[in-house]
Amino acid sequence: MLEADARERIMVALDCDRERALELGDLLSGRARWVKIGMTLFYAEGPAIVRAFKERGFKVFLDLKFHDIPHQVKGAARSAALTGADLLTVHGLGAGDMLAAACEGAREAAEATGSERARVIAITVLTSMNAEALASIGVTDDIACEAQRLATLARERGVDGVVCSPQEAHAMRELLGEDALVVTPGVRPAGAALGDQSRVATPASAIAQGASHLVIGRPITGANDPVEAFEAIVSELVQTA
Repeated sequence: MLEADARERIMVALDCDRERALELGDLLSGRARWVKIGMTLFYAEGPAIVRAFKERGFKVFLDLKFHDIPHQVKGAARSAALTGADLLTVHGLGAGDMLAAACEGAREAAEATGSERARVIAITVLTSMNAEALASIGVTDDIACEAQRLATLARERGVDGVVCSPQEAHAMRELLGEDALVVTPGVRPAGAALGDQSRVATPASAIAQGASHLVIGRPITGANDPVEAFEAIVSELVQTA
C-alpha cells in the first residue's frame, strides 16, 4: 500500500472537547486526511466544529447515527451535510424508508450548495456489542447474520456502505462489492488497550479483511505522542497491507 493511500484510510476519532480536538488537528495537519466527529464533540460545539476542521483541510466523518422517523432523519441528514461533512451515519435498524430518507437529505444538501454529496453509511452492529448484548434486545440471530441483513437492506435503499467491526469486514466486502465503503471502528494496534470495544482487530488485519477505512481514536489521541502513534499505524499499513 502506498503511504498516501494509508493516510487516506485512517479516520482519527476526536471524542474530546473543542480545545483538545483542535490541538490534535493542528498536530496531525498534513499527516491525517480524515477526522471523525461524534456526538460528544458535536453536541457541545455544533456545526462550527465541522467547519473548523474543513477550513484546516480535513475530510470530516460526522458520526451522529441518525435513528428516528424518516421525516426527521431526512432533515437531520440535510442539516448535517450542509455543515460540510463528507460522511454521515444512520442506524440500519431504522429500516428501509429511514435509510432512503437519509440519502435523500444528503442529496438535497448537495443540490442546495452545488457541492459533492455527503456519503451515507449504515451502522450494522455496534462494535461494543457481543452476542449476549444483541440477545438482550431481542435479536436472536448471531452478529454476522444480523450485520449482513442490515447491510443488504442498506444497499437496497441507496446507502453507500456500512459501519461494522473488522470481524465482519470480509463478509461486508463480499456482499457489497468493491465500491462500497466498509468503515471499521474497533481497530486497535497490537498491545493497545481494548477500552469498551468487544470485536477488534489490528489496522493491517482490518484492511486485509476488506475495510476501506479505519476509525481509530484513543490509541492515537490518548498517546503520549499522537503524531508518533499515527505515523506508526501508517507504517504498519504500508509495510503489511
